[in-house]
Amino acid sequence: MLQELRIINPATEEPVAVVPVTTPAEVDEAVRRAAAAQEKWAALPPGDRARVLRRFAGVVEENSESLAQLELTEAGHPLGNARWEASNVVDLLHYAAGGVERLTGTQIPVAGGLDITVQEPLGVVAVIAPWNFPMPIAAWGTAPALAAGNAVLLKPAETTPLTALRLAEYGLAAGLPEGLFQVLPGEGAVTGNALVEHPGVAKVVFTGSTATGRGIAAKCAAQTKRLTLELGGKSPNIVFADADIERAAAAAPGSFLDNTGQDCCARSRILVQRSVHDRFMELLEPAVKSFVAGDPADPATQMGPLISAAQRERVRSYVSEDAPAAIRGEAPKGKGFWYPATVLEGRPDDRTAVEEIFGPVAVVIPFEDEADAIRLANATDYGLSGSIWTRDVGRALRVSGAVAAGNLSVNSHSSVRYWTPFGGYKQSGLGRELGPGALAAFTETKNIFISTEES
Repeated sequence: MLQELRIINPATEEPVAVVPVTTPAEVDEAVRRAAAAQEKWAALPPGDRARVLRRFAGVVEENSESLAQLELTEAGHPLGNARWEASNVVDLLHYAAGGVERLTGTQIPVAGGLDITVQEPLGVVAVIAPWNFPMPIAAWGTAPALAAGNAVLLKPAETTPLTALRLAEYGLAAGLPEGLFQVLPGEGAVTGNALVEHPGVAKVVFTGSTATGRGIAAKCAAQTKRLTLELGGKSPNIVFADADIERAAAAAPGSFLDNTGQDCCARSRILVQRSVHDRFMELLEPAVKSFVAGDPADPATQMGPLISAAQRERVRSYVSEDAPAAIRGEAPKGKGFWYPATVLEGRPDDRTAVEEIFGPVAVVIPFEDEADAIRLANATDYGLSGSIWTRDVGRALRVSGAVAAGNLSVNSHSSVRYWTPFGGYKQSGLGRELGPGALAAFTETKNIFISTEES
C-alpha cells in the first residue's frame, strides 16, 4: 500500500505536492466522526443549514482564482476551463442551498386518517470523484448530500486531490461542523474500497470507469447499500444533411477535444449523412487544426495535456501519433503528457469506434438515412450523451426519442447543467445527479399514517 501520493503537473511533469494517503483504519475513524457530526447537522433548522451552505459558496467564490490555479497545476486544465470549474462549485452550492427548505414531503388522501411522507437524510455518504473534472463532479455529490442533511466523505482521485482538500478547508471556514465534510485521499483499491465496504456508509456516489463501477456495485449489493454510478460513454454526434453544416463542423472539435477528450460525454463518434460527408470533412479539418493546444496558463489555450503518462499510453494503444489519420492537429513537444487532436475515418465495428478512448480522438462514420443513424448511434454498450444536428424539428424529436442515452442536445453539445438531471442508460451508469431531484436522491422516504377514527 502506498504511504503517500505524489502529485505531478501533467503539463511539465514536475512534482507539485506530496499527500499522505488515508488508511482503512483512518477511514473507520472518519466514518465515526462523520456520523456524530451528521446527527447534529440534520437536527439544525433547514434555514440554518442553507445559510451555512451559502457561506460555503461565498468562501469558494472569494477564492475561486486560487482554486482555478490549483486545478491548472494538478490536472493540466486550461485556465478558462479551470475558472469555469471553480465557478461551477459556487453555483452548485447555491443551488443546493436553495433546495434545503424545499425538501418537502407529500400528503396522500387515504381512508380513515391522514397519510404524509417525509424525506430523511441517509446518514454518511461516500463520494468517489474522478480526475477528469475534480472540482465540479466532487460538488455534484457533496453539495446536495450536505443540503439534505447528510455527512460527506469525499475520496478524490489519486492524481487530483489538491482542490478537494482545499474545498474541505473552505467548508470549515464557512461554518460546516468539524467532521461533517472530510476529504480522504488515497488509492481506490485501498481507501476507496474501505469506504465502499464500510457498514457505516449509507450510500456511495461513484464517477469513473464502467469496469470499476461494476465492482463497486457488486460490493454495495452485498450490503443493500444505495448507489449512484456515473460511468463511461461513447457518445454520438449525428449530423444530418439538412443541418447547418458550417455550424455543425465548427462546433464538433469542442465536443471531443474539450478537456483533451477526457470526458465521458465526449462526442467521439461523429456520424455524418453520406451526402454531406465530404463537405463536412472539408470544414472540420481547419476547425480541428485551429483548436489551440498549449500551456494551460495561457488564456488562448483550448486544450491541455492528458492527465498522466499512463493515460497517454492508453490513447496511443488505440492510435499511435504516426498512424494514418484523416485530420491531425498540433501538440507541444518535449515535457508534458501531450497528444494531438486526431480524427479517424472508421467503420462502426472498429475498436476506436466502439471503446471509450478518453483522449482527443474522434472517429467519423457515414450513414445513409434516419434509421441508419439511429442504428449506428445505439450500436454501443454506452448511453450517456449525444448530439443531433438538423433543421427538422420532427426529426429532432424522433431521433431524440429513439437514441438510448440519458442526455441529448439538438444543434448543441451541451450535456451538463446543474439545474437539470444527468445520468446514463445501459453501461453508462445508474441513477441521476443534479437537477431538481438532486437532494431527494440523498434521502429516505418515510410514510406516516395518522388515524382519525374515533376510538
